[in-house]
Amino acid sequence: QLQMKESGGGLVQPGGSLKLSCTPSGFKLGLYSIAWFRQAPGKEREGVALFTGGSGSISYKDYVKGRFTMSLDNAKNTVYLQMDNLKPEDAAVYYCAASRFREAVWSDFGSWGRGTQVTVDS
Repeated sequence: QLQMKESGGGLVQPGGSLKLSCTPSGFKLGLYSIAWFRQAPGKEREGVALFTGGSGSISYKDYVKGRFTMSLDNAKNTVYLQMDNLKPEDAAVYYCAASRFREAVWSDFGSWGRGTQVTVDS
């Protein structure tokens, strides 16, 4: 299994920013697709941002597009999710996941870590 470890969550006011980090356990990022997901209480896990390892492209779900930015630092072997203009509905546990499919789609991710809690509240 491709295990990832998330960090950087916390409490932020609406309109604020937060940057999440994610590091892999025992493998290098470069050959895999990586995605950020989130799950709010009582809701299903949903996708946020997806990096496909084959094309190097990053796509975003509409509800975060223009506010969230995913990036990868191969030298640090770390994935980031910069979240700006946060809204109360962004509050959730955020997860990152890796897939062996280099052109992965959202359903190709299924190994989850502990996640990191993001709370958006004034």
